[in-house]
Amino acid sequence: MAVGTLMGSTAYSQTIEKEAPKGFDQVRTGIAAGKLDSVQYESKTVGTRRKALIYTPPGYSKKKKYPVLYLLHGIGGDEKEWLRGGSPQVILNNLYAEKKLEPMIVVMPNGRAMKDDRAVGNVFDKDKVEAFATFEKDLLNDLIPFVEKNYSTLKDREHRAIAGLSMGGGQSLNFGLGNLDKFAWVGGFSSAPNTKKPEELVPNPDEARKQLKLLWISCGDADGLITFSKRTHDYLYEKNVPHVYYIEPGVHDFKVWKNGLYMFSQFLFKPVDVASLPKYTVLGSPASTNIRTAKYPQILPDNRVIFRVKAPEAQKVQIDLGKKYNMVKDTSGFWTVTTDSISRGFHYYSLLIDGVAVVDPASETFYGMGRMASGIEIPDRDGGYYALKDVPHGDIRIKRYWSKASNTWREMYVYTPPGYDQSGAKYPVLYLLHGGGEDQRGWATQGKTNVILDNLIAEKKAQPMVVVMLDGNIPNSGGLAGFNENVLRMFENELKQGAIPFIESNFRVQTDAKNRALAGLSMGGLQTLYAGIKNTDLFSQLGVFSSGWFANNPKLSEPQYEFMKANASTINGNLKTFWISMGGKEDIAHQNCQVMMKKFDDLGIKYQYSEYAGGHTWPVWRHDLFGFAQLLFK
Repeated sequence: MAVGTLMGSTAYSQTIEKEAPKGFDQVRTGIAAGKLDSVQYESKTVGTRRKALIYTPPGYSKKKKYPVLYLLHGIGGDEKEWLRGGSPQVILNNLYAEKKLEPMIVVMPNGRAMKDDRAVGNVFDKDKVEAFATFEKDLLNDLIPFVEKNYSTLKDREHRAIAGLSMGGGQSLNFGLGNLDKFAWVGGFSSAPNTKKPEELVPNPDEARKQLKLLWISCGDADGLITFSKRTHDYLYEKNVPHVYYIEPGVHDFKVWKNGLYMFSQFLFKPVDVASLPKYTVLGSPASTNIRTAKYPQILPDNRVIFRVKAPEAQKVQIDLGKKYNMVKDTSGFWTVTTDSISRGFHYYSLLIDGVAVVDPASETFYGMGRMASGIEIPDRDGGYYALKDVPHGDIRIKRYWSKASNTWREMYVYTPPGYDQSGAKYPVLYLLHGGGEDQRGWATQGKTNVILDNLIAEKKAQPMVVVMLDGNIPNSGGLAGFNENVLRMFENELKQGAIPFIESNFRVQTDAKNRALAGLSMGGLQTLYAGIKNTDLFSQLGVFSSGWFANNPKLSEPQYEFMKANASTINGNLKTFWISMGGKEDIAHQNCQVMMKKFDDLGIKYQYSEYAGGHTWPVWRHDLFGFAQLLFK
């Protein structure tokens, strides 16, 4: 395995198991043991002598210098909590016997830095809680100098680690990440609410990336405090700071913390294979698209997905996520599979049970692929623009209207920007169209239109606007198979005679072309090309996402090009923005789009082109909306 540290490229074979084996914490006879000392040190910070336990490894010699791990306890403990609940000396002795550990000194202090630092009375008293923060000064100014004066230690940051459980996990993250000039190895086991917000912990991700040798965050999956670990992991993932996010079955107890020490200690003071860090976990995090309380599907830190479903009578079960994965059945009737790493953003998927495609009962469902399907949201480092933030939020309103164009009741989703109801202003309008096999719900749910617009408006990157998400499906048209100019004309009529009149009668909107835009993805992109180009007196800005006239269907495309040729100067004069975007070469519409743009060049039609890798998928279209919305109505 080719490996390297965060700082360099020293070769090392990192083969740490994913979980402590049975008996890892049991005393073994016939092996060398380290030594435990109880010491006292003068604390100028607190103004008293304070206690600590110090473990020196088997064969400790003053002729050799050792790295040091500072190991911190929880809110109800003291310097002996690890000893009483975790037997760290036993775990470490066993690891030394198996030659899995770099010899190190382990210091277990009292992290409650106050004169009466006993774990008595109400440990949640304000002064006792504040004493855990004061310990940072005691640690740096008093304890570390004492250890380095009295023990044979290496004194540089690369040979100093800090880790802890619960309150001590919060201290470790706060002090370690806040003092990267002092610590290169940082671990938080089940870190408690004292953990600072991630943006305070790691305000400079580039600096952290350079200085950290290892950052370890672990927690039990049933621990009520897991949200503090998860928010730190999410931020570090977004900022691309390498770390371990280790989740295991368990609660807030020593079973989890002992395993944390066993795993974390084996990494210390050795070169680290950064690429392997996302693989160190037992469990993943439940997907945000799961129904309430559903533990599966779970997303692992490297974006592989664990699916699990109960179907005791089934003969064959697969997950269809574009690629089909065969699931394996256990004796309880549960079928499980772990996928490859899945690309960022939203994906549809199906369960195939004995060949029948069905939704996963653990997942929210979304109308896509021409039916209700399961969906899964994969973390995206660049997805901050569609993350919920503490900004003013607009509304999505579901409206039914009678369409004179089709003589049917139809439905649209309408986004109104923050402050719409309080304002007397009239707003510009974007009419936004979905793709084939989807409907008016697509942009609101899969597309996260409201969140994208809320964030852009809050950052003053987009004008406040109304966004109308229409149903582009035409009744009795035969769907994509029956797609022809007549169907496109029917949609144009629906837009002009149904949707626009309804919006302009029921919402405070501007009614001139410069304040109207039309955009769509895939099938909606073809509808935009047709209705938008034919009506540049109605729309001044057009967005065509992952679409293009079919290169192999001249019967459909040639009349469009003829119209554009005859009206090129009008089109160029009326359109302020003609934006065409694509999901890279893997987008199924890519080739059609390239042929179409070459034709536009020949006809002298002006446009601008944008490409964002990701294929013919919602992650691309969200990004398209993010980019296009910033151009509108300015």
